[in-house]
Amino acid sequence: MSSTYGERFRLTIFGQSHAPAIGVTIEGLPAGVAVDEERLQQFLARRAPGQGRITTSRKEPDTPEFVSGLVDGRTCGAPLTAIIRNTNTRSRDYDNLRDCPRPGHADYPAQVKFGGYQDVAGGGHFSGRLTAPLCIAGGIAIQLLEKLGVTVAAHIQSIGSVDDASFDLAGVNAAQLQALLQKPFPVLRDGAAEEMRSAILAAKGNLDSLGGVIECAAVGVPVGWGDPMFGGMENRIAQLVFGIPAIRGIEFGLGFPAARLTGSQHNDPYYMDGGAVRTRTNRHGGILGGITSGMPVVFRAAVKPTASIAQRQESVSLSQKADAPLEVHGRHDPCIVPRAVPVMEAAAAIALLDAYFCASTNTKEDSPWI
Repeated sequence: MSSTYGERFRLTIFGQSHAPAIGVTIEGLPAGVAVDEERLQQFLARRAPGQGRITTSRKEPDTPEFVSGLVDGRTCGAPLTAIIRNTNTRSRDYDNLRDCPRPGHADYPAQVKFGGYQDVAGGGHFSGRLTAPLCIAGGIAIQLLEKLGVTVAAHIQSIGSVDDASFDLAGVNAAQLQALLQKPFPVLRDGAAEEMRSAILAAKGNLDSLGGVIECAAVGVPVGWGDPMFGGMENRIAQLVFGIPAIRGIEFGLGFPAARLTGSQHNDPYYMDGGAVRTRTNRHGGILGGITSGMPVVFRAAVKPTASIAQRQESVSLSQKADAPLEVHGRHDPCIVPRAVPVMEAAAAIALLDAYFCASTNTKEDSPWI
């Protein structure tokens, strides 16, 4: 099923952008695991809309309501289901899109595939709104991973032509990631945040949009998570990342520049660090043969510019079978990259936790969470 992910930590996302609610059902959580709902709400707030001039003006509290699986703050062994009610919708803004599809959006292929029965309001099931329930699952996964000594965080590596610094692939550490998590606009380089905000506002002023790149890291991941071939750690992460609307590419470690190197230049030499085996560099991004190596897991994802822009664009009238101009109405982000940062962290955390469960032999008696 296209809305379901995972083997042992298994989640299904449901709802549409302007439906009464959106939500997620999570299976595989052991009974007795504490969920810090206040921390989860703080995580969801980083993704929420209506945070200022560089985001959509749609305001939603994004408060999760747990309808099953949680009793007195702890999991009870039943599937955990949470919903987020949609409270600020303007569906009329999308009435024309069934006939006149947006360039760069799923309107046209969805019209063909679903025969006109798809929900076009707010993008329906194709909307970035569906990343909110993904963040419920990811926020819970982050809390569980912390008990295993794993920290996950991301930063905005670029927006448009404005670049941030990059992680030191071998040296990125938990303290650096924790510092990023405290920033309202997560970047590494002083001055990058203001430059990026200015670029977004300039695009917005031109009735246009911008894309960018998000770099995500997980530190404290031990050796041995993941499997060869189709169960590889890269596969697990990539499947979730490509479920985030607007993602156009992903790379791990050094990524595509590795193709220009020789083997001797790209290989990461091993050395003994006390009693632990480590690599002096981390061009492999913490994953070898689909299995975590004990080095930081680092990947980057490219986010395209928001498709819904206010400029008049060329489209077609499907009913008239003729070319037609399109003016998009509604409330849309001029750049979704800042709000996508916690979504990327959520995707990484879910994939890592599922891989942990698949590799774990822990029993209830030696559970790290109870």
